[in-house]
Amino acid sequence: MQYFDTHAHVFPDHIVEKVIDTLQDFYQFKWQGKGIVSDLLARMDEAGVQRAVIFSAATKAEQVQAVNNYVAGVVAQYPDRFIGLGSIHPDYREYEAELARIRSLGLRGLKFHPDFQQIRIDQQEVVNICRAAGPDFPILFHVGDKRFDFSSPCRMAHLLELVPEMTAIAAHMGGYSEWEDAWKYLVGKNVYFDTSSTFSFLDPQEVKRIIAAHGVDRILWASDYPAATQKQAIADLMQLDLTPEDQEKIFHRNAEKLFGITV
Repeated sequence: MQYFDTHAHVFPDHIVEKVIDTLQDFYQFKWQGKGIVSDLLARMDEAGVQRAVIFSAATKAEQVQAVNNYVAGVVAQYPDRFIGLGSIHPDYREYEAELARIRSLGLRGLKFHPDFQQIRIDQQEVVNICRAAGPDFPILFHVGDKRFDFSSPCRMAHLLELVPEMTAIAAHMGGYSEWEDAWKYLVGKNVYFDTSSTFSFLDPQEVKRIIAAHGVDRILWASDYPAATQKQAIADLMQLDLTPEDQEKIFHRNAEKLFGITV
């Protein structure tokens, strides 16, 4: 089996400890990886994972260019292992120029984390960026957290209505800790789901029901490294006892089609 991880965070070595501490405090559980490139590669090799989509979110407008430069630099160093997503904060006014620069850097899409960026997923600035990105530029969104309203499945559905041409990925099976609303607003819609940070919180058979209802062709396997390891994420999906064909689609074929790259 080939494996294409579509959701992995990486951070510069000099800030990673502070970032991981912040994330663990925010989510109230211990993360499994170190969050640095060398550890990610080791975890991928341990699990037999060929490729991973990597990113980091700019939590302020002034961080945008530095974050994009960092991710592009990692991809340039390991072009056969990583695909990079860029980041734009809605307060960044020159977003069209930065989108062009992100493409020139070789990054293949965007990542938004509304809860950390303190933005509503369907606010006008996000809508403008998504429209400018175009349908050939996949956009990954953290979706769902019952503690906040920034990234709710309802808001994600509203964004899809406002930008129907967008190629969107709703992380965490459409709604981290808000899967009832994911069923209500997103299941069956024209959006990919990824499997990251789901199995620790949702019954596996419920995950299987969501996959069946949403359509296996729109499900992407993902670890959410460093929250979890790729080895654990593979084991999580394998417990669903899917057909070999469906396993191949989720583990790598859907991502290959989406990003135009064969692992």
